[in-house]
Amino acid sequence: MTRNLSLVIQILLLVFASQCSAKDAATLDDVTGTENLLKVTVPTVNEQFLRPAGAPRRLGIGTLPDIGSTVNDIRANIVLNENGGSVFDVTKHGAKADGETDDAQAFMTTWIAACRNTVGPAKFLIPQGTYLVGPVTFAGPCKSFPITLENQGTVKATTDISEYSSPEWFSIEDITGFILTGSGVFDGQGVTVWPYNDCKKNRFCQLLPISIKFSRLNHTIVDGLTSVNSMGFHTSVFYCYNFTATNMKIIAPHNSPNTDGMHLSTSKLVTITNSVIGTGDDCVSIGHSTENIVVTNVTCGPGHGLSVGSLGKYSKEKSVYNVLVKNCTIFNATNGARIKTWASRISGLASGIIFEDIVMYNVKNPIIIDQTYGTKKKKVSNWKISDVHFKNIRGTSTTNVAVLLECSELLPCEGVELRDINLTYGGTNLRNTTIVSSCSNAKIATFGVQNPPPCVV
Repeated sequence: MTRNLSLVIQILLLVFASQCSAKDAATLDDVTGTENLLKVTVPTVNEQFLRPAGAPRRLGIGTLPDIGSTVNDIRANIVLNENGGSVFDVTKHGAKADGETDDAQAFMTTWIAACRNTVGPAKFLIPQGTYLVGPVTFAGPCKSFPITLENQGTVKATTDISEYSSPEWFSIEDITGFILTGSGVFDGQGVTVWPYNDCKKNRFCQLLPISIKFSRLNHTIVDGLTSVNSMGFHTSVFYCYNFTATNMKIIAPHNSPNTDGMHLSTSKLVTITNSVIGTGDDCVSIGHSTENIVVTNVTCGPGHGLSVGSLGKYSKEKSVYNVLVKNCTIFNATNGARIKTWASRISGLASGIIFEDIVMYNVKNPIIIDQTYGTKKKKVSNWKISDVHFKNIRGTSTTNVAVLLECSELLPCEGVELRDINLTYGGTNLRNTTIVSSCSNAKIATFGVQNPPPCVV
């Protein structure tokens, strides 16, 4: 009951946000390209994340007025499963749910019907059962608002890579007001194709299909997604505005290649919260051209940590601003709080980044800035890193170097704050339990507890 009430409130906020967005200069509907999206005026880190006592709560698109005054303007049938709105069941459109027949065509037929629905909101329903599904595209714009995809079954990907002309399994694109929910499972069956991943040897490798890619979405809620054993990334958020993901379970083995939990790029106002992610790569990777990103209450492990980057690999990449990672736990991971850039000629900026209240257990690199990513040779990164804060980070490191700041010789890191750092050695080498910091080309300021002792700069 509590979960349903929470989702109802989120839906009401989603509808209200959409109504307000017509007056808001930051909606994607009013822009025609990435450059315009990134020029939108947004709050600074202090405005976005720090709220004085008594100040109104900010929701990204502005201060929320008394929601009671807007409820009467919202259709009574907004919650479809409660109030009998339009439900589009894949089994009523040809899905066999036998785990052997490819139900992709039935899924597409169902989506078209739901998207074209003109009688209020619509729900695309995957009932209990096992569905084998090849690559599908759920495209808008849709007449239904909002449109909900509810998965109560087990959906398994086909494993013939030749079927994937585009590198996604589920592609969800060009929609305003999209909701993904349900207690079902998306199973990428990646174990059958991971041996074909050669990205460790080939910098410009062809990544395996993403399980779910969200592209060009405006006002989105992902609540309760379970994704297991993706071929490539579990999820990708591309060119989205006002995107919230909560209560996710994302799972893959620690040695599964490039199985990032959620990768962000070219997106603004994204919140990831209350989720458990364990993969063979970054639990969350915050890529280029992103602004105002919040990651809270995420448990990460195994994996490669909670990362900003990698940045500077491709020429069209743009800067990253205003990232908050807070109240998270990272365990059995190669990295903890990480910023990574390629040692390349591509320039950009990563600024306004906060890692705060993070607990580490058995993490190889608890705090790391790596500007030599992708090379063993000493090269210079043209990506500038500034205004970075590591605050109240505690736990255990499996290596002796618990704080590693390797910044660019050409563009040293500036404004790096280390405040209340308390990390101890938790590795297996009992002959050397000393824990240290290592820094190069970093301008740092330290406050409070410092264990390991900070670099002398």
